[in-house]
Amino acid sequence: MGRVEGKVAIVTGAARGLGLACAELLAREGAGVVVTDVLDEASSVAETLRAEGLDVTFARLDVRDEDGWRDVVRRTIAVHGGVDVLVNNAGVPLRKTLEQTTLDDWRLVMDVNVTGVFLGSRTIVPALRERGGGSIVNISSVSGIVASTGAAYGTSKGAVRSLTKSIALTYAADGIRCNSVHPGPLDTEVNREAQLDRERWASRMEAVPLRRIGQPADIAYGVLYLASDESSYMTGAELVIDGGSVAV
Repeated sequence: MGRVEGKVAIVTGAARGLGLACAELLAREGAGVVVTDVLDEASSVAETLRAEGLDVTFARLDVRDEDGWRDVVRRTIAVHGGVDVLVNNAGVPLRKTLEQTTLDDWRLVMDVNVTGVFLGSRTIVPALRERGGGSIVNISSVSGIVASTGAAYGTSKGAVRSLTKSIALTYAADGIRCNSVHPGPLDTEVNREAQLDRERWASRMEAVPLRRIGQPADIAYGVLYLASDESSYMTGAELVIDGGSVAV
């Protein structure tokens, strides 16, 4: 307990799945957490965690909205006095090949998965600098490291990986660290909804050396490490949590 005691974190896409797991774990480890999402059910998440005595509040945010980002950061500073951690988790999946992908598909994936990370990181940097440093954790994917037939999704996650390194190099002197997390197959609502072909899903599991699907908590503990001072000498790096998938 207390691995991020006294820190303040903003977590995007926190209504469910991985974002929820990250927000809850950070709060249980002592952080004040602002959960954000376009889904209003994130408000209920905050209420439930507050009822357990955790310091969690909700702010509605579409990560594509520049003014929305400014408002969330401003409100967080007003309530908590500053910000120490940003977890850029919000994202949308798309398992279409290049020829199947429409221009609208492409723009949506890039706007949420890449522009959202860009806007969040750019907005938070002055607040982290004011704190004397902090940690930005960007959720990418193993698809950002190895080839994927999902043209738009893989490209977006590769862009997050590259952007992470740029941020790390640019702001290291300010004490601001930036790392990316690369999950493998995860058992989340979004993946269950998108992966309707159960035989294909089972086939993916056979390709995972640990022979199981990842759980949100598996990734959340990696995010906790990067948010904490335990990772104070780590920046511009990829944390791969995938059951050994990319080692094959």
